Amino acid sequence: MTGSPAADRTGPAAGAPALLPVASAARTRAAVMALVRPQRRPALAALTVMVAATAVGLLVQPLLGRIVDLAAGHGSANAVTVTAALLAAVAVVQGVTTGLGLSLISRLGETTLARLREQFVERALSLPLDQVEKAGAGDLTARVTADVSLIADAVRSALPELARSLLTIVLTLGALALLDWRFLLAALLATPVQAATARWYVTRAVPLYAEQRVAGSAQQQQLLDTVGGGSTVRALRLEHAHNERVVQRSAELVALMMRGVRLVLGFYSRLHVAEYLGLAAVLATGCWLVDRGTASIGTATAAALYFHSLFGPVNAALVLLDDAQSATAGLARLVGVTDLPRPPVAQHPASVGDVDVTVRGVGHAYRTGHPVLSGVDLTIRPGERVALVGASGAGKTTLARLVAGLQQPTEGAVLVGGVPPAELGPAGGTPPTSTIALLTQETHVFAGSLADDLRLARPDATDDELRAALAHVDALDWAEALPEGLHTVVGDGGHRLSGAQTQSLALARLVLADPPLVILDEATAEAGSAGARELEKAVARAVDGRTALIVAHRLSQAATADRVVVMDRGRIVETGTHDELRAARGPYADLWTAWSDTRTPGS
Repeated sequence: MTGSPAADRTGPAAGAPALLPVASAARTRAAVMALVRPQRRPALAALTVMVAATAVGLLVQPLLGRIVDLAAGHGSANAVTVTAALLAAVAVVQGVTTGLGLSLISRLGETTLARLREQFVERALSLPLDQVEKAGAGDLTARVTADVSLIADAVRSALPELARSLLTIVLTLGALALLDWRFLLAALLATPVQAATARWYVTRAVPLYAEQRVAGSAQQQQLLDTVGGGSTVRALRLEHAHNERVVQRSAELVALMMRGVRLVLGFYSRLHVAEYLGLAAVLATGCWLVDRGTASIGTATAAALYFHSLFGPVNAALVLLDDAQSATAGLARLVGVTDLPRPPVAQHPASVGDVDVTVRGVGHAYRTGHPVLSGVDLTIRPGERVALVGASGAGKTTLARLVAGLQQPTEGAVLVGGVPPAELGPAGGTPPTSTIALLTQETHVFAGSLADDLRLARPDATDDELRAALAHVDALDWAEALPEGLHTVVGDGGHRLSGAQTQSLALARLVLADPPLVILDEATAEAGSAGARELEKAVARAVDGRTALIVAHRLSQAATADRVVVMDRGRIVETGTHDELRAARGPYADLWTAWSDTRTPGS
């Protein structure tokens, strides 16, 4: 009788994943500007220091030209020594100011990245679960991991280098003009080739890297499906089919990566043409000016050195376009999530005394033309405990999710305390608590101490309050028996909790959160027969005094409920108390008989 949204759906798994949106280039730029705007002063300081560092560094070429002129004119040794000392001073000053400027740029980039990451995580956590399920866990996981990592690498390495390279290019061209405007014109002969190369590359790189990110998400989703469902894959002997899918996804990603390699090779070959063309033009101009007597050999040398010094910054700037385009593709995927519409602001508080549930004419379909619920009407009175029972796929979990506000019904209305659940704010009390709590069989144990895990439900809870919550669900004995009691590290890398202990932890969190409405979706399904009876008693104590909707895995839970609602094929077919429905000899009586016949003693 296990239920899930997937089980409630009919037919295939709702087709291909509907990936989360990707922001446009214009919207991505606007989002970056909005993030940087509060950092205007640090940005101005970083720019000023980098301009100063670059300007100081541009003194190297004229000083070397001065040495050439002194050597050609048989200048004094003292003059050469003074010039060499100036070169050393320039190197020291440039090194110090460059280091300071790069650190300021890095701090600016890290601050901006941190704000973007915070916005992304905040928005991702508030996404409707049905939207995440439709997109697939792989898409969101790839954005949280691969895309964030890619942007972080670009901010830490590419951004400072790109800023320095662009400043060096601009100021070096200005220095060439100061030497002689004709040197600048000669150097600019390389610009059309470089501009055409950049345009050729960008127009191809942007869509290619976007394709790579999507293909990476698809590959990750396939790996998650195959590894996560490994036991099912082996049981149905689908290893070969799933292996073929993984191979296909990987081959598609490799093909896109190889396209990227070929693109970069073509990019470099075009850059080399521009470099040699420009250098030849500057050298020819220098020879012509020296021959005419309008420039010294040292000046021509400085011009050639200036242009040669542009090789590194120009190549770096253009090559960093590769990192920039890849990071931009990842950035657009993050902004696409942060730009999603915010959930409605919860404005309606609720309290324990007035939380009832009204389900009126509700129908729901995950796919058009395949209804999962049809014409469902249900009222749960304040403080009433209602059990939902029915065969797998009857629609129990879907109804529970609609009441929890995780999804909106396709038709009809769901009201909790007189308002849609998505619009409910915190319940009354000090401190305020959530109005609705949903517990499922998939309880997560967060990495950290057991006390910290419990305080997720109520951060200001004292140790005594934590112990009281554990005692309320009969979990205090095993919790204090842990190696370090409440301070024992659990979750990944920590002490491993059993299935029953994990469910007890979830119930203790529920007691601490103290919501007026509780929805349990087969919350004891993973406990096993040995601990099921004790866990069911703990559930009864945890929901005592609250309005409760329980998707019953074991009919013993239905037997202790105030009312039982029987579902079949998306409709409510029977409702009443346990004794009434058994006496009616209808669907519930059949379920009870079948379930009783399969029970083992003590289960």
